Amino acid sequence: MAKPNFQFQKKQKELERKKKNEEKLQRKLAAKNSAPTDENGEEAPVEEETA
Repeated sequence: MAKPNFQFQKKQKELERKKKNEEKLQRKLAAKNSAPTDENGEEAPVEEETA
């Protein structure tokens, strides 16, 4: 029976985690850039939902 390669699995998991965090950061930046502004040109407060 073949021996599992835990280092490879760990590296793949880390790469997935980094990719997911990068996508999350991009979504946050996109949401921040498209945030509604009030009449003074300042960003309006945005309520965050907590799950």
